[in-house]
Amino acid sequence: MQDNLVVGVDVGGTKVAAGLVDCSGKIHAQSRTPMVANDAARGLAAVCTTINELLKSSGMRHTPPIGICAPGPLNPTTGIVINPPNLPAWHNYPLADEVRRLYPDTAVKIDNDANAAALAESKWGAGHGYRIMFYATIGTGIGTGVVFDGQVYHGRTGSATEGGHLGIDPRGPLCPCGKRGCIEVLASGPAIARRAREKLSHSAKSVLLEMAGGNPQAITSEMVAKAYWAEDAVAKEVMKETLDLLGYWLGNVVDLVEPDVIVIGGGVSSMLAPFLDEIRDRWTGACLNPYPQDIPLVLAHYKEDAGIAGAAALCDTN
Repeated sequence: MQDNLVVGVDVGGTKVAAGLVDCSGKIHAQSRTPMVANDAARGLAAVCTTINELLKSSGMRHTPPIGICAPGPLNPTTGIVINPPNLPAWHNYPLADEVRRLYPDTAVKIDNDANAAALAESKWGAGHGYRIMFYATIGTGIGTGVVFDGQVYHGRTGSATEGGHLGIDPRGPLCPCGKRGCIEVLASGPAIARRAREKLSHSAKSVLLEMAGGNPQAITSEMVAKAYWAEDAVAKEVMKETLDLLGYWLGNVVDLVEPDVIVIGGGVSSMLAPFLDEIRDRWTGACLNPYPQDIPLVLAHYKEDAGIAGAAALCDTN
C-alpha cells in the first residue's frame, strides 16, 4: 500500500494540512500545523513539520512524491511562489526547490490551489470521465481551473484561468485585485454578506438582522442562506441577485470554454446546492452557445479536503 501513496500538502494563510493519498484519490491519514505567513523560513519549516509528522505517524519508511498547492500567483513550471496576498513572506519564493533540497530523493510538484483542486475533481471526483472540465471554488474568494484531457490548462506563464477575476460589471465594486466588477467581488461569500448589509437599511424588519444579533456587520453568507429559507425579504433579494450574477458569469464561461461539465466547490457551494438548476436556467439568454442546458452543473466531490486531494493529484498516481 505504501508504494501507491503520495503526499498532498495544502498551504494556506493560517494552516498547513497534509495527507497521504492513494491512486484512487482516497485520503488515508492527515496532519495539520499552523502556518507562519510573515516569515519565509518559518513558513517552510511549517510545511516540513506537517509532512514529517504525517510520515512518522503513518510509519512510512520512505518519503513518497510530494504535491503542494498554495495560493497564487505562482509558476507551476519553475515552482516559484510569486506574490500571494495571504503569504507575504513568500515573495518570489522558490518553494519547490526549497522542498526538494530538504527531501532530495523525492519528486516535488506545485500548483495553485484552484488548479490543483480542479485536477483532483477531474481525476477522482465529480469531473471524472469528462474530457473538458471547468472548476470553480466559491468561498472567501472565487478560484477557477480548467482541465483538458486530464491536464490543467496553465497558459503561457502559469497565470491562466483566473476566472474569479473575470469582470462582469465595469462600474461595479473595486476588487482587491485592482479591477472593478469581478465576479469574486460580487458573488463570493464576503460579497454576498456585504450586499445583504447594504440592503438592510431599506428594510424595516429583517430575520437576517435578528440572526446577526442586531449588528449588520456580523452578517455572513451562511446567515443569508438560512434567512432565505425563513422567507426573509432581504435574503431572498440577495440570493436572486447572486444566482443572476453566477448564471451570467457561467454563461460567459460556456461561450469561452464550452466545457463538458462545470463543477462547483468551496465553502459557498453548500449554500448554492439547492439552486444549481436555477443557475443553469439563467444560461438561456446569457450565452451564445445553442446547447448550454446539455452541460451538467454539479457539486464537487471533495469538500474541506480539496486542497490535500488536489495537491496529491499533481503527482503521477497512475
